[in-house]
Amino acid sequence: MGIGTSNFVIRWINFATMLLAIAVIIFGVWMSTHHDGCRRSLTLPVLGLGAFVFVISIIGFLGALKKSSILLWLYLILLLIILIAILVFTVLAFIVTNNGSGHKVSGLKYKEYQLQEYSSLFLKEVLAFALKIALMEMLEPNNIFLYSQLNNTNNWKRLKSCLVKSEDCNTLSRKYKNLKQYKLAKLTPIEAGCCRPPSECGYPAVNASYYDLSFHPISTSKDCKLYKNSRAIKCYDCDSCKAGVAQYMKTEWRVVAIFNVVLFVVLSMVYFVGCCARRNAATARIRSKS
Repeated sequence: MGIGTSNFVIRWINFATMLLAIAVIIFGVWMSTHHDGCRRSLTLPVLGLGAFVFVISIIGFLGALKKSSILLWLYLILLLIILIAILVFTVLAFIVTNNGSGHKVSGLKYKEYQLQEYSSLFLKEVLAFALKIALMEMLEPNNIFLYSQLNNTNNWKRLKSCLVKSEDCNTLSRKYKNLKQYKLAKLTPIEAGCCRPPSECGYPAVNASYYDLSFHPISTSKDCKLYKNSRAIKCYDCDSCKAGVAQYMKTEWRVVAIFNVVLFVVLSMVYFVGCCARRNAATARIRSKS
């Protein structure tokens, strides 16, 4: 690739990413003013990401503009670190989300999920990621990474306050007017796990928001005792609800992982162009001295 071409491409790619970084920073500032604690808690990560991308873009832009071999070397090193981080996270995401496919229930269009179906490593990462979103205050590091903390009452309250919205359960009766519509509905993992008792309990459904709990449960699962028809209780503290959250996070991780594959390919091409620009800058410097 010629000197002019590689420098031109690197300059304009980094100019575009500078504008993107500024937009991310503005978005982070907007989030800091938001009343939703879940979004507000993401302010620092978003601002940090925007600032990091902005700094790298400035280095790449100036390196290509001034044909500085040193700046381009620094730019390539930082870009390589990003590529390695993306690759490691993507491989890890595909590995830890391999389990937990759920199981179908006769007569229902959606699946039910069980907490023990998911790998302990994935549940640790779900807890760590979700708590960072859900908590405004700092927690002890040991609390974040212990698998047992997923069943910690205080941690689960904070986690579900961000990921499980009572409105999702309360609107089911309005979305599905009769029992037939409800049974044919394709509920989300969180709706299936948090808004209703597990099918193994055997409670007859009266409508989308009410189950006949006068029947003796046919299962010894603790979820059967935890479920209540109350809008404030439902099955929010059930293992099935935690499994629904885990499945939701698994789906999100898979989407991010696929996006990262595309991003890795694009950044690899940018890295190749950057290598050409650095080599051309070094060659031009040697020629100017001779």
